[in-house]
Amino acid sequence: MTITGAGPGIMAAGNEGAGREESFGLNIALPFEAAANEFIAGDRKLIDFNYFFTRKLSFVKEADAAVGLPGGFGTMDEVFEALTLIQTGKASIYPIVLLDAVGGTYWNFWKQFVDEHLARLGMISESDFHLFRVTDSVEEAVEEIVQFYSVFHSYRYVGDRIVLRLNTPLSDAALVSLSERFPDIVKAGKMIQRGALEEEEDEADLQELPRLVFRHRRRDFGRLRQLIDAVNRSETVTP
Repeated sequence: MTITGAGPGIMAAGNEGAGREESFGLNIALPFEAAANEFIAGDRKLIDFNYFFTRKLSFVKEADAAVGLPGGFGTMDEVFEALTLIQTGKASIYPIVLLDAVGGTYWNFWKQFVDEHLARLGMISESDFHLFRVTDSVEEAVEEIVQFYSVFHSYRYVGDRIVLRLNTPLSDAALVSLSERFPDIVKAGKMIQRGALEEEEDEADLQELPRLVFRHRRRDFGRLRQLIDAVNRSETVTP
């Protein structure tokens, strides 16, 4: 299902493409804009917000991936909000794709600003660039999202342990390789592959998934994203 801002243009296209039954609209009440687009207007899944911050919370909390298209201050606000929450561990990591028209320069100039000012001055880490993807290809955007959930399923914390749920178990060799490549994000001990923890009994539908578990430093979430990408490229075994 898709979630859009319920407005015209690319937001309307998102609702039209998914269809009324497969989309939500998060409308913002503004005095100078028209009502929700015709593809979601009147639907019970159209939600009206008075404040941008509650609307952004709903976008970030309920999405499994986000695609940003060229826009104004609101677009910048929403993209930086999602990146800030993920970078600081306040929201779970998910793919953020910044998609331009073919040959467009909007997001490339945005990335240039991030690189030349934020990164150069040490205000963000090099690994933070792994939290988003800039492209002008719809196919690459789709692949970025689909690939993210190919082996990796989801994660949660149990105390200081991070529990990565996987769609398919990793091979022993893959586990060794990941341990060797990502010791910097392990607080203590080592990465292990195992079944569900007792504390995860509240998620019965995920009990059968294999887990990658370790004590996480809870910082440098760009590196955690790199770990997830490496998991998705790792050798797996048939359960």
